Amino acid sequence: MFKNLEAKEKDYILENNYIGQLGYIFNNTPFVIPITYFFDKDSNAIICYSGDGHKMNAMRKHPTVSLLVSDVDTITNWKSVLVHGQFEQHFGSDAKAYLHKFSLGIKAIILEKEQTKANFISDFSSKIYKDNIPAVFIIKIETVTGKKRTDFTI
Repeated sequence: MFKNLEAKEKDYILENNYIGQLGYIFNNTPFVIPITYFFDKDSNAIICYSGDGHKMNAMRKHPTVSLLVSDVDTITNWKSVLVHGQFEQHFGSDAKAYLHKFSLGIKAIILEKEQTKANFISDFSSKIYKDNIPAVFIIKIETVTGKKRTDFTI
């Protein structure tokens, strides 16, 4: 049986995960890639960072993006949340504050979910920037939808 998720269920999924699938447009073609994220409920935004390149150039040109986050137990027991919003790149002290919130938030999720202590961003993100400063961006949330499938056998 498929059902819409309630608001508290959608928030729970966003708050308790840190890997999602980012959707954006580049050269009139949709792209979907995995990305590390943190849901900042206080500002109703998704915080991310990335190196400069294809993805960042695409989102600067077409700022409407989406993020899919899924919790899958089995083929008949899953939940997913789809966020639609606007890409906003941040700079300077603003970017630094977002990156700090991102890091602390993900470390807390990893500790809770995996009982593992992550000390550095490199512990949970494959991007390591030696020479270039990462681009910090948020997805300012416009809409959130969610579905779940739970099939019960009696």
